[in-house]
Amino acid sequence: MKMDAFRYSKKVLEHFRNPHNMGEIKDADGIGRVGNPVCGDVMYLYIKVKDNVITDVKFQTFGCVAAISSSSILTDMIKGMTIEEAEKLTKDDVLKKLDGLAPVKLHCSVLAVEALRKAIGDYRKRKNSERQRNC
Repeated sequence: MKMDAFRYSKKVLEHFRNPHNMGEIKDADGIGRVGNPVCGDVMYLYIKVKDNVITDVKFQTFGCVAAISSSSILTDMIKGMTIEEAEKLTKDDVLKKLDGLAPVKLHCSVLAVEALRKAIGDYRKRKNSERQRNC
């Protein structure tokens, strides 16, 4: 779907107006924080993991329509996935689920995926630290 610089798909607007899984998980197993200094968007992604499955996910995004929508749709996508399945997601997967973004907003889908990668990295780091303490 071709998007111009000032139009958003119905799916993007739906997730912006009614974001899913917005908030913070106080006892998160992994936290990803990313930002884009050029546009000012900042995303936090919180994951809870049990038996290698993402059982809960929340986000806090300070940014534009595309940034909030990308975060919201990503949380819907990863809930119930294994860590390995979630790691395979790309910006193109996010874009497809949103029915596209304008070219000037593509970086928002990249940010969402980067936040996920950082949350997974943080989860693994915490898990390894816990294993070392229990040895």
